[in-house]
Amino acid sequence: MDAVADNLDAYRQGFVTTLALTALASVLALTLGTVLAAMRVSPVPTLRGAGAAYVEVVRNTPLTVAFFFVVFVLPQLDIRLSFFVFAVIAVTVYHAAFFCEAVRSGINAVGAGQAEAARSIGLTFTQSLRLVILPQAFRTVVPPLINVVIALTKNTSIAAAFGVLELTAVGTRLANANGDAVIAILTGVAACYLLLTLPSGWLAGRLERRVAVAR
Repeated sequence: MDAVADNLDAYRQGFVTTLALTALASVLALTLGTVLAAMRVSPVPTLRGAGAAYVEVVRNTPLTVAFFFVVFVLPQLDIRLSFFVFAVIAVTVYHAAFFCEAVRSGINAVGAGQAEAARSIGLTFTQSLRLVILPQAFRTVVPPLINVVIALTKNTSIAAAFGVLELTAVGTRLANANGDAVIAILTGVAACYLLLTLPSGWLAGRLERRVAVAR
């Protein structure tokens, strides 16, 4: 384990980068996914079609393709950003589709009478969705949302192939430099990922119990 102890600063840098990438992409993807879910249940056919098309295309495309598109196509459009920002964009765009489906399932789980009651007091579709439907929907989909966050955390490893020095990239570099300690180095990387994902699972359980009591 000397190779791990001697490179704690590198592990720390990779951990912080992965944590930042996960946090930013999760917030942005959840926001975009909620907008897409609203589009998918909208009474406007064009919005429903656009939301459905986005989800179907993205969900059936590998995340690597999204990275290639963001990293190599956007610069051709004179959009030049850091590799970290490109990674945030790629992970956000991809996982927004999965957040969308989780939120949409929660919206569909809310009783139709709730929307009818909102309309009866004069609320518009947007108002009823924001004030009545979504608050109830989010309570029912806490575990699926956390599962998407966990998947997103693990999928950030693809950023290593596109110039982002996150955990997987750090592990690869250290393994190449310390061929006699590959197992220990990769075990350290796995432990860092567990430090990110296990608390998410614990948080999901806590939130689910609190939401169940609130309901």
